[in-house]
Amino acid sequence: MPPSPLPDVPAVQIVLASASPARRSTLRSAGVEPVVHVSEVDEDLTVAEATERYGLLEPADIALLLARAKAEDVAGRVDDEVVVLGCDSVLELDGEVHGKPADAEEAVLRWQRMRGRSGVLHTGHWLIDERQGGGATLGATASTTVHFAEISDGEIEAYVATGEPLTVAGAFTIDGLGGAFIQAVEGDHHNVVGLSLPLLRELLADAGIEWFDVVGSLRRGPDCG
Repeated sequence: MPPSPLPDVPAVQIVLASASPARRSTLRSAGVEPVVHVSEVDEDLTVAEATERYGLLEPADIALLLARAKAEDVAGRVDDEVVVLGCDSVLELDGEVHGKPADAEEAVLRWQRMRGRSGVLHTGHWLIDERQGGGATLGATASTTVHFAEISDGEIEAYVATGEPLTVAGAFTIDGLGGAFIQAVEGDHHNVVGLSLPLLRELLADAGIEWFDVVGSLRRGPDCG
């Protein structure tokens, strides 16, 4: 018996509270076409307020805190029957938290510390079910150990000069120019891109939503091949 065709429109629409092209691409590769609404969260202020209230936060908790803040911000601005997904990634190195480097100098120094060593990439995920009869709000953090290659100062400077490290948490990608400098990962490699598909499936299930409820038959544009 042939498999049932996927519907053009999924039963449940995901709204991605992130401007990250990599997160959108990860979802699309898995058959999920999100609607993107970028959050207006002040990340530094959010972390500062939480630290003042609760004390020093663990890196994984910071990722989840920001993912929740982004999801709540967008959920407060959408009217549709949707499920909002917020995500945020941070790199933990020597117990310190690193997001996007402020400038090229910081990116170079970051890579000089990371090369030949390992860090943990934490990505917080937060779901808010805005559908009538829904109401679930829940989240979790996925953590993946990343082993960085021993690269030269020249390679670091050339990589930083591309501009890519300045746009991503941890100053590296695994699905872009930085992929050549990642020796290995332990855990979900999707998480290093910025969104763990297995964790998302689990969170949806906890909210009573089946995975294929959010999957539809994507109408591929010219950028999708």
